Amino acid sequence: MKKLMVFAILFAFAAFAASNVFHVTFQSDAWIGANQVKAGDYKVTVDDGKVTLKSGKTVIEVPGKMETSDHKFATTGVVVITVGNRPQVEEIQIGGGSTRIVFEKASIPTGGE
Repeated sequence: MKKLMVFAILFAFAAFAASNVFHVTFQSDAWIGANQVKAGDYKVTVDDGKVTLKSGKTVIEVPGKMETSDHKFATTGVVVITVGNRPQVEEIQIGGGSTRIVFEKASIPTGGE
């Protein structure tokens, strides 16, 4: 059963002029596709159908894209569904604007967890 949860995760957010680079802080572990994202600070880059999250030596690349919502987001947050007891990130909403980063849906392995 899928549950839609919106984590009211507040992020340290900075957008660089004319670029698709953001800084976010995940307050708890989550999954993007088959990739686990540990809690921590990340530089998020969106380029040509690919989202790259970097934290120290950790680099995670996943399919995704930027979209414009029909409304502005008051704060930055993450939309998460629960799939097989895993918090699965669907999108990151960028506070102060109508930009969101949407991730492709991926099948989640169910064995072992």
